[in-house]
Amino acid sequence: MKIIVPLALVAATLSGCGAVGHLKAVGKAPKLSPAEEIAAPSVESSLGLQGAAYRAGPAAGVVAPPPPPSASLFRTGSGAFFRDQRAGRVGDILTVKINIADKAAVDNTTTRSRAGTEKSGVAALLGLQAPLAKLLPGAVDPAKLVDTSSTSTANGAGNTSRSETINMTIAATVVGVMPNGNLLIRGKQEVRVNFELRELVVSGMVRPEDIARDNSIRHSQIAEARISYGGRGQLTDAQQARWGQQIYDALFPF
Repeated sequence: MKIIVPLALVAATLSGCGAVGHLKAVGKAPKLSPAEEIAAPSVESSLGLQGAAYRAGPAAGVVAPPPPPSASLFRTGSGAFFRDQRAGRVGDILTVKINIADKAAVDNTTTRSRAGTEKSGVAALLGLQAPLAKLLPGAVDPAKLVDTSSTSTANGAGNTSRSETINMTIAATVVGVMPNGNLLIRGKQEVRVNFELRELVVSGMVRPEDIARDNSIRHSQIAEARISYGGRGQLTDAQQARWGQQIYDALFPF
């Protein structure tokens, strides 16, 4: 009783906080997350700087000169005509094509049966049958002192089936370049329809060589990929169990 009362008070407090949050959201659509700040080079190299020096950017401790007031194509910040236009530096954008169609099925069946019988006895019992007759109820038969039998049977069956399908395209941003040239990417997309918000988050590491000519990459080519697709809003809340049921499931083991 001493343990149940504090737990009930904690549960009531937590549920009250959640209820207040739900009451504040009544009649309101879920808010969109603010756009995250993406690091990008402060100065864009000119067309004359190509190759490794272009990808590396300004050296550490060196302040790049400001762009000159000129209309020349070779000015700082101008587009490049001859270099690879695919993403390769911090701040560049590439397209991630997500096409997940996974299916898994596991079916296991186990059957076990075991039977055992044990019988033993001593004919004369070394002359101890008379004292045993006084201690044990009923007549004592030395030839059948031990007579046991056991039988056990166990059957088990398990089945797991999973099917996932996601077909989406999202634009991701290069947030880092590793020493070996691999790119760290992160992309986030939010779509709100009425009172339901759908969110898609993608992050991972890609090789520049895997980026296609149209500046896109498949999700299967992303190492350490983290793909999250979900939502929040009225529909998602309707699919969740009420807080009382969740607390009951967490506290009671039966």
